[in-house]
Amino acid sequence: MPITESQIEQANSQFWGQMLGVEMRLVAQEAAGWMEDAHIAGWCQLSGAWSGRIEVRMTRGLAAMATQTMLAVPEDSVQESDVMDAVKEIANMIAGTIKSTLPRPCSMTVPEAIVETALPVCVESAACSAQFHHDAGQLMVRLVERNGVG
Repeated sequence: MPITESQIEQANSQFWGQMLGVEMRLVAQEAAGWMEDAHIAGWCQLSGAWSGRIEVRMTRGLAAMATQTMLAVPEDSVQESDVMDAVKEIANMIAGTIKSTLPRPCSMTVPEAIVETALPVCVESAACSAQFHHDAGQLMVRLVERNGVG
């Protein structure tokens, strides 16, 4: 059962809308474009009936705004470690929602996050992706299948 852009949009909306009260606008695929090579990436690995990873990639501005909102602190008190923890939690929440729609059995690792300095070149194929916009920045949610298994 393949995941659709609509399911990614729903999982994304559930986190941003329900958890943070933030509205993200889906960007049409033909208009989608990544604005910054430097961004924060967070992901969870999945294995089982579907193997791969679910990743979120966001601009620094959006990551900082999300961190500030999640921690309910002023912008100037947000530290880099706070941002990395927030991106991990965002990846965990969105991946967990998507995981619930994948075939069983399916296990998920704890989230990881890094600062990317360039867009990655992946040898794996993206099963599905969606991009979103907020005034604070851009977000991409992507499912990447491992070895075409899925």
